[in-house]
Amino acid sequence: MHLIEGQDIDLYNSFVNSSLRPHFLQSYEWGELKRGTGWKPLRLLVTKDGTPVAAISLLKRKPPIFGRSILYAPRGPVIGKECDQAGEDYFWQEVIKLGKKHRAILLKIDPDIPSPDEAALKRLKMIGFRPSGDEAGFGGVQPRYVFRMDITPNEEDLLAGMASKTRYNLRLAARRGVKVRMAENKDELRTFYDILTETAERDGFLVRDFSYFEAMWDLFVAQGTARLFLAEYEGEIIAATLAFCCGNRAWYLYGASSNRRRNVMPNYLLQWEMIRWAKSLQCSVYDMRGVPATDDPEEALAGLYRFKKGFGGEFTEFIPEHDLVLSSIWYFIWEKLVPIYLKLTHRKKSQRDEID
Repeated sequence: MHLIEGQDIDLYNSFVNSSLRPHFLQSYEWGELKRGTGWKPLRLLVTKDGTPVAAISLLKRKPPIFGRSILYAPRGPVIGKECDQAGEDYFWQEVIKLGKKHRAILLKIDPDIPSPDEAALKRLKMIGFRPSGDEAGFGGVQPRYVFRMDITPNEEDLLAGMASKTRYNLRLAARRGVKVRMAENKDELRTFYDILTETAERDGFLVRDFSYFEAMWDLFVAQGTARLFLAEYEGEIIAATLAFCCGNRAWYLYGASSNRRRNVMPNYLLQWEMIRWAKSLQCSVYDMRGVPATDDPEEALAGLYRFKKGFGGEFTEFIPEHDLVLSSIWYFIWEKLVPIYLKLTHRKKSQRDEID
């Protein structure tokens, strides 16, 4: 076994992309994006006979009231097909060493593992992980529920698998003259951000500063691993989305729509064009990201659930977040004090703030 800690970007990303569960949140670039928001990225890559077998991208932060650190691996770790039991044991030993080196209270993970998976849960328990509650200050970091589409069928079959209303609306948008295209240059990012801000004001959620999206463009869009899609109607951009790709998967990450011309259904056509883009990259899975647990009319985001369900995807629930405790005393303090701290400082995140 050989451990690589640091900056071998190409080797690291190549392994993540070719793994069984590739995820853009475990890419090297995502760590760099989060570096600008107060996190410090740490990466480990374990190789066997020169071949990568396991990796993890950790985000480190020092809460202001502790003097210790926390580690978070969004949708990690990445375990390769060639990783045997001994390799995984060695990998976790090194992760724990790294955590203690950085005086971490805990390591939090929310793996890309659909529920139920009793074998995975048993393995996590054997390593030392425990399910974490939603009230420990870190709950709901990634969406627990999503809709995912198998996009390997041809376009005709994908359309046939959609709800009739969804199919009607995306065709209606095309008939009324809505055109969807990819952004051609970074200048168009401002248009997207203005519409996103408009959406946030309408729907009551917060968005990051424009500089965050500028960094996202540089790290992902400019490198070809993400695309900004723009919906135009009568010469005006009325809606926009951001989609990411990693390995054989693609994700719909951000969506924005103007208060004007919503009746021409641009959001439906945008989704369809993102699906077609993902297919052109030979992706087999299109992930529409977070939804509530049900479409109960009493649920505030029931409309979002129904919109995503209409595209024919499968409702997917992931296993819970898990914590690996690296300091029992500090973890107890973390669980008891952090909710109070967040409440007092008004920093508890809204339900729609999915990726931070």
